[in-house]
Amino acid sequence: MLDLADALWAQGRLIAARRLEERVVEARRRRFGPSHIDTLRAMGKLAVSMAAQGELAEARRMQEEIIGGMRTHAGDNSRDSLRARNNLAGTLAALGEVELARELLEEIVEATAGAFGADDPDCIAAMANLAAVLWQQGMREEGYELQRQVVERRRRREGEDAEATRVAAAVLESMERDVVF
Repeated sequence: MLDLADALWAQGRLIAARRLEERVVEARRRRFGPSHIDTLRAMGKLAVSMAAQGELAEARRMQEEIIGGMRTHAGDNSRDSLRARNNLAGTLAALGEVELARELLEEIVEATAGAFGADDPDCIAAMANLAAVLWQQGMREEGYELQRQVVERRRRREGEDAEATRVAAAVLESMERDVVF
């Protein structure tokens, strides 16, 4: 069901995706309990959908709950914990708490690079999110430079024609139009 929800999400059908995610979360809570790692992962998907639909305060609350559970079950620097923190940072930025989001993303980039390497996809994703937050804060040169690194790492890891590389390059091109050195 979560795979179908992901497919619906990719098609822009967020309401249908969210309905499935809610069903999965409830089923996993009944079967495994509220703090089981599989329940927490499903909650993470649901929280992202909630944030995308503008329910930022509720998404934040859920993401903070998920992070607490992930830390208990997997540790601070597990892939699941780092992804949950990255999702929270996005919600914080959307709520206008960009300084807190930046601090959290800096920690995530450092921890992910240390645990999995600087070219790990999760590290690159956190770097891209940090670049966007820096840009949002008016730190244009820093954001641009970090986004340039994101593009380089995506090209090296995934190739020039990969969707993630093309998206990162498009963001960099957009930044180039607005940055003054």
